[in-house]
Amino acid sequence: MELKNIIEAVLFSSSRPVTVKQVARRLEEFPVQEIEEAFRALIGEFADPGRSVEIAEVAGGFQMRTKVVYRDYVKRFVREKDVGLSRPMLETLSIIAYKQPVTKKEIDVVRGVDSARALRHLLERKLVEMAGRNGDAGKRIVFRTTPRFLEVYGLKSLEDLPTYKEIESLEG
Repeated sequence: MELKNIIEAVLFSSSRPVTVKQVARRLEEFPVQEIEEAFRALIGEFADPGRSVEIAEVAGGFQMRTKVVYRDYVKRFVREKDVGLSRPMLETLSIIAYKQPVTKKEIDVVRGVDSARALRHLLERKLVEMAGRNGDAGKRIVFRTTPRFLEVYGLKSLEDLPTYKEIESLEG
């Protein structure tokens, strides 16, 4: 069997991003370099404008996804995964994404209200996680986004978040 076909099948059947490291661990009979080459070859093949599916780098791994240009057609057949975030949850998530690691107190100051409920819901949805404690007196718990956050929002890394200037320019 050809390694590239095996990886394509794995990507197709996986609902979560797959890393080269995971493939190397489970397919020990193939050298890591061959696995990396197979990933590159697949990404190149699926980048072809004639394909309706692409392999996107998301949350530290790779995932097979429908190209954006076909989204409206696919929506007619498949319900999009809705993470169902309320406005307070979106505000809280945005603050964490841009200021992480951040304490609940810092979130509350920015929002001007208590964020406990929104934070609890984000933790339940695994979009944020506890990232230890800060060095201040009282050693408050700090929060950060998770790989699931990157996956849900289609981000390779936090550097892919829009900058303040980019957001400002949208307001025109």
